[in-house]
Amino acid sequence: MKHHVVFLDRDSVKAEIRSLNFKHTYEEYSKTSFNQIVPRLQQATIAIINKVQLNDEMLVKLPKLKMVAVAATGYDCADIAACKIHGVEVANIRNYAVRTVPEHVFMMILSLRRNLIAYRQDIENGVWQKSDQFCLFTHDICDLYGATIGIVGNGAIGQATAAIARGFGMRVIFSSYKSLSEDNVESVPFKVLLARSDIVSLHCPMTPDTRDMIGINELRIMKRNALLINTARGGLVNENALLQALDEGLIAGAGFDVLTTEPPESSHPLLNVNRPNFILTPHVAWTSVGSMQLLAEQLINNIEEWVAGNPQNLVT
Repeated sequence: MKHHVVFLDRDSVKAEIRSLNFKHTYEEYSKTSFNQIVPRLQQATIAIINKVQLNDEMLVKLPKLKMVAVAATGYDCADIAACKIHGVEVANIRNYAVRTVPEHVFMMILSLRRNLIAYRQDIENGVWQKSDQFCLFTHDICDLYGATIGIVGNGAIGQATAAIARGFGMRVIFSSYKSLSEDNVESVPFKVLLARSDIVSLHCPMTPDTRDMIGINELRIMKRNALLINTARGGLVNENALLQALDEGLIAGAGFDVLTTEPPESSHPLLNVNRPNFILTPHVAWTSVGSMQLLAEQLINNIEEWVAGNPQNLVT
């Protein structure tokens, strides 16, 4: 069988992608709008997608499609139940961002715990220059040593985040939207983690169970001096609730790399949070040069192994 491979959003992966090692035809598009998905996949047996959506209504119209290679770890872009019904197998990327995402997490944590942005603003506003002593005490600086980080999700990225935390002398606890049974971690119920943690970092997928897993009630459980870090999926946290929590001082601050809608509308409320205790980055925690090249290599491996009859990284 000669496969026809179509990559619908090539610009979403900034890396060299090598040629597949089997007979095939190939098309790629820099990006694909919703109305272009079905026409562009009409002859495809293998689709490569990152954030392009595939749902049941589309799959009905794509009888030739047999495999979807997701160029990301998160696979909520594809309706997995519908794929199973239509005999389409889905593979995703595993463990490629285990260095870059945890490093991004700690960039945010350190910036917030040490009030980096606030002190930078003081310098820009001339506060240090007008000081009558050599240093400023305008904002508290908190060490990481001895603090508790609660990690929601015990996968490779969650574990890598824990390893860095232990290097700082932090106490690590885990929780999950599912039960944890590993012997080498301290796991607690989700609400206990929220109440005990100085920092909460999210590392779990977007599913119906995890959508809005942190709302205003969960934010009220957290310590008033706690930080909330989300480098996983925007929909894990109710964004209106987060804004309320920041306004009311329910938590000390937050660092987000993701939003529910990406790219966001210019009117998105979190884009206008001009305060030193909130950091928003544009979904770039995963995008180091090294991690994206690892992703590209695994993406091709997933397709080649599936064609060879040895599928790997299938979503079940």
